[in-house]
Amino acid sequence: MPDREALLELAKQACIKAGKQVLEVYDSGDFTSFCKDDNSPVTTADYMANEIICELLQKHTPDIPIMSEENSNEPLKKRLHWKQYWLIDPIDGTKEFIAQSGHFAINIGLVEDHEPVIGVIYWPTADTIYFASKGNGAFKQSPQGKEQIHVRQISDPQQDDLIVAISREQPPERVMSKMSSTRQYSTLALGSCSLKSCYVAEGKADVFVRLGITGEWDTGASQCIVCEAGGNIADINFEPLTYNQRDSLNNPDFIVTGDQRVNWQSIIK
Repeated sequence: MPDREALLELAKQACIKAGKQVLEVYDSGDFTSFCKDDNSPVTTADYMANEIICELLQKHTPDIPIMSEENSNEPLKKRLHWKQYWLIDPIDGTKEFIAQSGHFAINIGLVEDHEPVIGVIYWPTADTIYFASKGNGAFKQSPQGKEQIHVRQISDPQQDDLIVAISREQPPERVMSKMSSTRQYSTLALGSCSLKSCYVAEGKADVFVRLGITGEWDTGASQCIVCEAGGNIADINFEPLTYNQRDSLNNPDFIVTGDQRVNWQSIIK
């Protein structure tokens, strides 16, 4: 079995390979969109990325199961015994892909004993990859080079203004109504769920509140990156997110927080 460093490199390779192919499709506009049973969109590019990633991971790690948004995943009774598995979102931000906003990403995480221990997120239109492995820090590699990333250290955690990452597709008032009126905020609108998490991880935003249905594949890779950058991801009640422990693979509403010196429970209602 490859060690964790080798598995991280494999995930990065798979993310970039799929992302480059997705970008070609994105630039050409040659894709077809469908509506899944849950009314969420999917495209031929999602399926293509899923096939590229699964083929590469299965070739090099045939003994590690794969859970993906675009696969028919096993019921809980069959997957509950998994000690380790890949967790994939072939395109996070399919609506943004279709809308040609550029705000979409390829997500690959590795979960061990119900905890994400590797996270890789590739942003094709920016040629930027975020990655982390447990205990080794979080990093960003872009055309400007490679750097270790950290959440923003707020000068006065009790009083300073906060930067809130919000969804481009949701009314900002919905999220901002969850924020305490005792602080001042600025907002930063983005598309992909995982890219907003990465903005918290690299200090461009302080908090991201996600309201609405997401899957475990939307947070697995992000959670490893955010935590290694000094932040945290939890559900709306500040309880830990769970992985592969419920019949449903849907997440509850969740919160991505940066500087942990901030009393987030007093800020988010």
